[in-house]
Amino acid sequence: MIEIDGSYGSGGGQILRTAIGLSTLTGKPCRIDNIRARRGNPGLREQHLQAILAVNDLAKGKLENAKLGSQEITFYPGETLLDTLKAIRLKINISTAGSIGLVLQALLIPATQLLSLEIEIIGGATWGKWAPPLSHLENIFFPLLARFGYPVRLVSLKEGFYPKGGAEAKIITSKARFVPLRLTELGEIRSIRGVSLASLSLREQKVAERQRDVAEQGLAKYFKIQPYIDAKYVPANCPGSGIQLWINTTKSILGANALGERGKKAETVGEEAVNNLIREYESGGALDSHTADQVLPYLAMAGGEIKVSKITDHCKTNIWVIEKFLPAKFAIEDKTISCVKG
Repeated sequence: MIEIDGSYGSGGGQILRTAIGLSTLTGKPCRIDNIRARRGNPGLREQHLQAILAVNDLAKGKLENAKLGSQEITFYPGETLLDTLKAIRLKINISTAGSIGLVLQALLIPATQLLSLEIEIIGGATWGKWAPPLSHLENIFFPLLARFGYPVRLVSLKEGFYPKGGAEAKIITSKARFVPLRLTELGEIRSIRGVSLASLSLREQKVAERQRDVAEQGLAKYFKIQPYIDAKYVPANCPGSGIQLWINTTKSILGANALGERGKKAETVGEEAVNNLIREYESGGALDSHTADQVLPYLAMAGGEIKVSKITDHCKTNIWVIEKFLPAKFAIEDKTISCVKG
């Protein structure tokens, strides 16, 4: 039984998602206490609960104390997925505006060993605070996983925003054929892309175009390259908007985003996304700070090294969890994270 203090380091839900995912992958049971203990709303929220219930379904395991607000759970995976060739379908329902991206963080780790996994998600949010938008996963994270030898495909059927959620998405994975990844240089810029998204209810105010126009102007002024940002309106259960930007380079992909909120001007959203992307670019890393901690479980399985824009508490905490389950050893030097498979 692997014991994990959920208040360690960054102390967020990422500890839970990584631990449950790796527990399923390796077949090692775990107990996690102090879950999100330092948060204003400690314990399991809807997206955390749905993530671990889905993983439990995948692993045919046993979960103890898995309920909203719980600060301690115990998980016994029913079977190890290592070297298991299976094609599995899962359907997940999220009743709130919980993040789809965060639910996927737990599932994608054990799915590396499956012949295929098709996940259908009904409900939840594709855009939300403190969570990766699905657009980030589709255009930055999943292409990077492909470089590790892990194909993941996303079909976004309906967008969801806070507070009503109501998204619909399908994610399809194939078995990983891991190869070591070395991303230590950003390389030269090939293109700057983006998507500015808003609900149909905001079309009259031209929110998507206003976010896009400010972002294109700011990016063109700084990078001296004309960016291409698609402005789209989508059906949604409540008003909402966001903008995702990314830089395609000869070596890597770097991204940043910003979220629309009530009372926040569309121009402010576009400007915020540009400033976030410039900050990541000026850091000299090959990966942005939000993508960095997400790729660490796969770096542990494949081996290699990455240079990130910033070594965050999330990175350090995720490494701490990963090393409890996998025979991998991480090392951090300046902004470079290397990992040797055990």
